[in-house]
Amino acid sequence: MTEPHARGGLTRRDLMARGVAVGALALAGPGFIAAPNAAWAVETKALKPQTMATLIQVARDIYPHDRIADQYYAVAVKGHDDKAAEDAAHRALIEDGIADLDRRAGDGGYAAVKWERDRVSILEAIADGAFFQAVRGGLVVSLYNQKEVWPTFGYEGESYSEGGYIDRGFDAIAWL
Repeated sequence: MTEPHARGGLTRRDLMARGVAVGALALAGPGFIAAPNAAWAVETKALKPQTMATLIQVARDIYPHDRIADQYYAVAVKGHDDKAAEDAAHRALIEDGIADLDRRAGDGGYAAVKWERDRVSILEAIADGAFFQAVRGGLVVSLYNQKEVWPTFGYEGESYSEGGYIDRGFDAIAWL
């Protein structure tokens, strides 16, 4: 087997050595974000890695769930990068929205704001804007439609294929 260096690839050690921390994420070169303390990464097509890392934090602040790992938020916002690759207007909306958040946050930008309540205050100030609505609206589906997070909420999935809710314990009222 060929070593990663011989193939021109990036080893985990290279990734960690290059990484620049942004919150709990690391920017490891152009178009690549990795979690330094977990085994996941996301590659960007159109959005800047810094933008994507901040977008993941924004997603966590809009729909905060302490028991859901960042990787699921990364999957949830990846659609914005995919859309930005095809639509320059969407790319501008996301890049400009993150730049606005960074300006509002001050030194270090939005991702450097330590307290969640301070980040939420910044988001509340832009809640009626197109950027916030696009991100929030996309998250409703993209975050909660991931089967891997369903057990966290106690959701077992659709019931039609199993005979419907009535046949799956809907009428189980042992507590009465």
